[in-house]
Amino acid sequence: MFETIINLKPKEQWLPGVTIDRLKAEMDKALQFPGVSNAWTMPIRARIDMLSTGIRTPVGVKIVGPDLAEMERIGRQIEGVLRTVPGTSSAYAERVIGGYYLNIVPDRQALGRYGLSIGDVQDVIATALGGETVTTTVEGRERYGVNIRYPRDLRSSPRVIATDVEVPLPGGGTVPLGEIAKVELTRGATSIRTENGQLTTYIYVDINGRDLGGYVADAQKAVAASVKLPPGYSIGWSGQYEYLERAAARMKLVVPVTLLIIFLLLYLNFRTLTETLIVMLSLPFALVGGVWLMWWLGFNMSVAVAVGFIALAGVVAETGVVMLIYLDHAMAEVSEKRRSLGQPFTRSNLHEAIMLGASGSSTARSRGSWPCASRAITPSSWQSTGSPAIRMSRKAAAGSVAKM
Repeated sequence: MFETIINLKPKEQWLPGVTIDRLKAEMDKALQFPGVSNAWTMPIRARIDMLSTGIRTPVGVKIVGPDLAEMERIGRQIEGVLRTVPGTSSAYAERVIGGYYLNIVPDRQALGRYGLSIGDVQDVIATALGGETVTTTVEGRERYGVNIRYPRDLRSSPRVIATDVEVPLPGGGTVPLGEIAKVELTRGATSIRTENGQLTTYIYVDINGRDLGGYVADAQKAVAASVKLPPGYSIGWSGQYEYLERAAARMKLVVPVTLLIIFLLLYLNFRTLTETLIVMLSLPFALVGGVWLMWWLGFNMSVAVAVGFIALAGVVAETGVVMLIYLDHAMAEVSEKRRSLGQPFTRSNLHEAIMLGASGSSTARSRGSWPCASRAITPSSWQSTGSPAIRMSRKAAAGSVAKM
């Protein structure tokens, strides 16, 4: 894996109609090399993802098992399945079995016939192939170790090593290494990765035009339907999807606690369950505006959107409290007025009190929290440059329409 950092020109110098997604699509189409899979991400985000999850792409699959060759086979199979999932920009499974190793396996029966031990063979191999430091030369203030080993011609291939590397015998003389050991080239892992004490390989997946949660749900169904894992092997979904899972688990606790706190504060303010429930029942209707704007702007559900809806719940509760207070005051005012005139309280008087309280509440909100919230949040919902602005726009979109 290698990476290239692309520095973009200021957006004012871009051609009309060019966006980040369009740039990624055009560069991905132009930069296609055999055996290389492209993944487009931001440098800082890639570093953070790599340090926290080990995956540099938005979605990653971790295969855990006891045998690297079988894990590579499973990875190739999952890679092929993921390429068919809508929204997949690229999918690449690590090729772990790709290196060549020189294996020298001693023959214990042959060693016994010549009166040699495993240690004798290992000493010769370490000196002849790896080299041994025999002395140190001093050159002024500098010191250099003197290492000796066989010349390259005598260790360039398994056949030469088997015939030209000599092992000394206890009684005198030597024996070729090939007479007492098996020398051969074998294929093995280029790198070995472990997590939680188990062998692990990665599949890197880059997506485009799909929300993270929806894509992973479809990918999990496709993999479950097409890939059968042998006993002892398992897969896990990682990358930025891990953040989504953690946030979703945290939101399952935060949202109910937030609603409970709002309910308790409302009850402590009104001291009646009826008015408290009236304000709480207004929350779902207030969220409709945020949902409409999310659909209109093409935003997907995310942690930023959830945070925006939580903030919206607080503002809606505040608006409901103000509305009920003004309605109560208007009802008391109209009732007192009718009582002083000695007239009964009728349906028309109820309508008059409702209109009076609603107009007073609207006037108070137009002079207070509504202008501040609208001026602060609405502009943010139209920003789309850079990751912070993107997150802020989703938070703002969740609540701006409902507040307005």
